Amino acid sequence: MTEKKIARLADVVGLINRISPPHLAEDWDNVGLQIGDPNVAIQRVLICLDVDSSTVEEAGRLGAQLIVSHHPLIFRPLKRLSPVDPQGDIICRAIRQNIAVVAAHTNLDRAVDGLNDWLAEELGLSAVVPLERPRTDGYQKLVVYVPVGHENAVMDAMFKAGAGHIGAYDRCSFRTLGTGTFRGGTGTDPFIGTPGSQEEAEELRLETIVPVPLQERIVARMVKAHPYEEVAYDLIPLANPVNGPGLGRLGVLDKQMILSEFARQVKDSLGVGAVRMVGDSDQPITKVAVCGGAGMGVYADALRHGADCLVSGDIKFHEAHRARNDGMALIDAGHFGTEKIMITKLSERLTALAVQHHYQLEVHAMTTEKDPFITIT
Repeated sequence: MTEKKIARLADVVGLINRISPPHLAEDWDNVGLQIGDPNVAIQRVLICLDVDSSTVEEAGRLGAQLIVSHHPLIFRPLKRLSPVDPQGDIICRAIRQNIAVVAAHTNLDRAVDGLNDWLAEELGLSAVVPLERPRTDGYQKLVVYVPVGHENAVMDAMFKAGAGHIGAYDRCSFRTLGTGTFRGGTGTDPFIGTPGSQEEAEELRLETIVPVPLQERIVARMVKAHPYEEVAYDLIPLANPVNGPGLGRLGVLDKQMILSEFARQVKDSLGVGAVRMVGDSDQPITKVAVCGGAGMGVYADALRHGADCLVSGDIKFHEAHRARNDGMALIDAGHFGTEKIMITKLSERLTALAVQHHYQLEVHAMTTEKDPFITIT
């Protein structure tokens, strides 16, 4: 039996990044570590939608050293940090109790097996695909020349930094053997040979795929792991579509429903007090788009894909008018109602990864969060 080990905050952040890679986040978002020392030991984690005073209190009661939230506690740059401000008070409470805070927001929304996949599954959709168009500017090929015997160390460094992912496969690379030539100038300290002499070395040409947002980090890790004083490498733009991750999901129901029937199913499946709908009660619904939270940003994609209905939250009056004119149904199940599923689902995924990596880690789901909106029936 493998002995369990204590995880550092950096280790837990690494697990969270596997679930919701940071490079998937919107440019305006603020995800990842927000409060805490990466080297501190973490034995208990609390998962929640929002960090407020009750969340910090619950974390303290559980003895949790980390809160993982969907909505970032620190979203915009702070101009001051004082307990007299509501946000400052929450931050100061967390710091005083040595509770770290990590956010997984739009990166979790976009991730494969992330919030929108969970939402689609909860609503009984099948044949689920991302709503966003695949991008074709998201990858580069990194080529580097390494002396034989050092290829594994260099490749491991690049893989750990995020290189080599193609769909459901990772650690993808290609290598060819050849001969490299060089001559070191005055003041150089070549790994092989002496300055001023023409040298030859048996080298491997290593190739792997690199997501553009991770390019700088991967190259830096590669250079650090490389034995040469000067590293020869190429970055070649690729036209590979960025499939898999994306905002929103599109799927089909097992059987056709009318809008009023599907709206009731959404209400019951998500456990919300009420939903709002746009469209004729008896219009047929088969193809459904979903986007948790304020998801009308994917409306054009849903329309392009021929969705009969979009399920989201925070739908505005003029957006409802547009959908009615376009003939697309909308179901507004609320921001909270379409995102609260992440609390239990992220808890389950983080627990599974902790077990896989033999970390002694307890993951707790916040069970007392409530929608700030109250439904009067």
